[in-house]
Amino acid sequence: MEAVAPSTPPAPLTHRRVLKIALPIVLSNATVPLLGAVDVGVVGQMGEAAPIAAVGIGAILLTTVYWIFGFLRMGTVGLVGQAAGAGDDDEVTAWLTRALIVAGISGCTLIVLQWPIFRFGLWTFTASDEAEALAMTYLMIRIWSAPAAIAVYALTGWLVAMERTGGVFWVQLLMNGLNICLSFVFVVGLGWGVAGVALATVIAEVVGAALGLWFCWGAFARPAWRDWARIFERTKLVRMALLNTDILLRSAMLMVIFYSFVMYGSRFGDETLAANEVLIQFMYITAYAMDGFAFAAETLIARAFGRNDPGRVRRSAVLTGLWGLVTCVAMAGAFLLAGPWLIDLMAKDVGVQSAAREYLWWMIAAPLVGCAAWMLDGIFIGAARGRDMRNMMAISFLCYWVAIWILVPVMGNHGLWAALLVSFVVRGVTLGARYPALERAALGRT
Repeated sequence: MEAVAPSTPPAPLTHRRVLKIALPIVLSNATVPLLGAVDVGVVGQMGEAAPIAAVGIGAILLTTVYWIFGFLRMGTVGLVGQAAGAGDDDEVTAWLTRALIVAGISGCTLIVLQWPIFRFGLWTFTASDEAEALAMTYLMIRIWSAPAAIAVYALTGWLVAMERTGGVFWVQLLMNGLNICLSFVFVVGLGWGVAGVALATVIAEVVGAALGLWFCWGAFARPAWRDWARIFERTKLVRMALLNTDILLRSAMLMVIFYSFVMYGSRFGDETLAANEVLIQFMYITAYAMDGFAFAAETLIARAFGRNDPGRVRRSAVLTGLWGLVTCVAMAGAFLLAGPWLIDLMAKDVGVQSAAREYLWWMIAAPLVGCAAWMLDGIFIGAARGRDMRNMMAISFLCYWVAIWILVPVMGNHGLWAALLVSFVVRGVTLGARYPALERAALGRT
């Protein structure tokens, strides 16, 4: 049975509304890659490549695991936004409880299974014994904040769907600001090295999750948050499971791409691995800047779907897409002008600096070729079109491995970067081809 759109007129879709949603996300996300850059920069002050490589390996391994649970944020935005668009406030609250239950169970499971996960993860890398030992130290400390780290995904998704991105801003600002400050204290001040970076992150993630719960406190004022019959309603759980499974598979393939990127990079030695880790921070800067407008697309399109209004779907896509394109062009220009300076800031080792400069131009191209993929991800998340996201990612995934097979033996690390960009292009093109079906789905037609 189709949801009936509420009779109250919707808020107008304007550039002002897009910016009101997006700018807090852009500002808060700016601290996320800054955090990664500071972590690399702090251990980089030790003047050795191994600690940088260790933090890179540990961070990408945990990021790979945690980003798989990004389905909680993505699925929550689509489901909550559509419930809000349909005027179902109790269901808006129930979706938050469901997401937090999944986060708690998932985080505790990772803690229990940490040893086999980490041993397998480190086995896939070709790094020095020193870098591997330091990476294990980092991982065994970081894992204890897994429930909090995954809960932040659920809380962020709910806040974005409710267009309360100011709360997301404060959560990220506190979490990442605290992380940065503690990293300096623990590493530079106390000399705790890689372990200090990990402990700083654990404390920051727990504090961030607590603040996120506080911003969602209004939802817990409604009895629906503990209406267990509603929360465990079979049809809703099945819908959530199907959507989240599709997004999980999509995220898993994406993370395998990034994980394999680091893994292949480790085969070229610690200096190249460290250089790739420095440059991948530029990628994160771009992605997090784009997230503001992708998040705006998610919530606006979700609400348009809740109202069964394809016209608002299209206008939401156009408005947010324009701002996304402007952002990507600006990021490419910034990397062109400031890239060498940023490299020198994050790494003191001369060999790492030289290697990073050699591959910098790939990062100048990345925002331009990845723009469509990042924005269309947001559009399809808002529409809760998880199957399309899964299928188009599968095509991109296969093309990435074909590119690896062809280009890496010939071009080395340059071929590795080229394969990564190929995956962005393919994902953007294939999702774009599915967009007309998305608009039809807003009226209940596939």
